[in-house]
Amino acid sequence: MTSRFAPLPEPPYYAVIFTAQRTETEDGYDAMAAAMVTLAAQQPGYIGVESTRDAAGLGITVSYWQDETALLNWKSVARHALAQKLGREKWYEHYTLRVARVERAYDGPEGR
Repeated sequence: MTSRFAPLPEPPYYAVIFTAQRTETEDGYDAMAAAMVTLAAQQPGYIGVESTRDAAGLGITVSYWQDETALLNWKSVARHALAQKLGREKWYEHYTLRVARVERAYDGPEGR
């Protein structure tokens, strides 16, 4: 089960939390999502990603970055900008993006 968790360092680091409601349009979504995970992993300052989606199409993806510079650089990658454009045009009914600096982190249930 823990293999679905990103391997995170000690804080501080940044989390980009992307919550989205999908449309019914597939049209290349899965391929683009996989490509974005691969591309993000190649970026300097990338730490990891955790993602889940329910049967009704609500998904949450959290990507983790060493610092704000790394996540801003990721935002400016051309292929990522194309994926964002396609998401707005056809894949997402609604989305919310949040950026947070992680100050503390705990594991469980044993509390390590």
